[in-house]
Amino acid sequence: MSGGGMSGGAVRAPVRARTGFEDGAAFVDGRIVPIGAATISIVDTGFSRSDVTYDVVGVWQGAFFRLDDHLERFESSCRSLRLRLPHTREEMAAILADLVRTAGLRDSYVETICTRGVSRKGVRDPRTFENRFYAYAVPFVWLLPEADAETGMDAVIARTVQRIPTTSVDPTVKNFHWADLTRGLYEAYDRGARYPILLDADGNVTEGAGYNVFALVDGRLLTPASGTLEGITRRTVMELAEREGIPAELVALPEATFRQGAELFATTTAGGVMPITSLDGEPVGDGTVGPVTRRLRELYWEAHADPRYATPVDYGA
Repeated sequence: MSGGGMSGGAVRAPVRARTGFEDGAAFVDGRIVPIGAATISIVDTGFSRSDVTYDVVGVWQGAFFRLDDHLERFESSCRSLRLRLPHTREEMAAILADLVRTAGLRDSYVETICTRGVSRKGVRDPRTFENRFYAYAVPFVWLLPEADAETGMDAVIARTVQRIPTTSVDPTVKNFHWADLTRGLYEAYDRGARYPILLDADGNVTEGAGYNVFALVDGRLLTPASGTLEGITRRTVMELAEREGIPAELVALPEATFRQGAELFATTTAGGVMPITSLDGEPVGDGTVGPVTRRLRELYWEAHADPRYATPVDYGA
């Protein structure tokens, strides 16, 4: 198995996209269109006020990974924001499968979105808005490029910005409030790195720009208990660690404890288990992918074929 998880000798049957859908497909206003033709209203509050939630599920080698878990989290996020989904979970699953099939994608990054929608005649009462559902499927996205799977992530602890307080924006509800994360990205670039990790006001580690983080400290796998998205990939890694006999714990994670990690890694749908091999310009451990990280990465990609997690896409004839 390669660093990104691709099975070395796998031969995949070709699946052709419908003409015009080679770059992906989107579900907008009740119909499927090429990704390049997908549009939303400029006055949709998902765009104008970031009044929106979303979720991302991966398709790998022709099957969704933990689709029901992703849709359950998406529905929960909508309830938290008092958004009314116009589709049942079964209908959304069918729409997503249609998108993947239409685009002819064996490996895909699939996103669901629900916005507050457009106000009626300028009325600002959010209870009166017609909430909108969108979705799209594009070729699989790698947050850490496959070519860097062994090199790993060059991370920094952000000093110029803190994570938005959980009392202001609930991080367990997937959202587009990325002002703090974007500032963190620019700080990382300015410091010669690519991957920021943000602290909260108490100096505890929270998350990065679209990824959870883990530290292996004294044989225990630690990940922040608050201030972060409750990632599906994070959950999978904790389940796999338990099977391997590695204690995995949700904890308040001070920066000093995080820095003690013999191994560090990040997790996200867009890349799985991603080793962090340098922090603030210094090597983590010996600067290579650690054995626990490597084992969990292997197990994570193997789990994509597990029928407990996989929902195959019916591509038709």
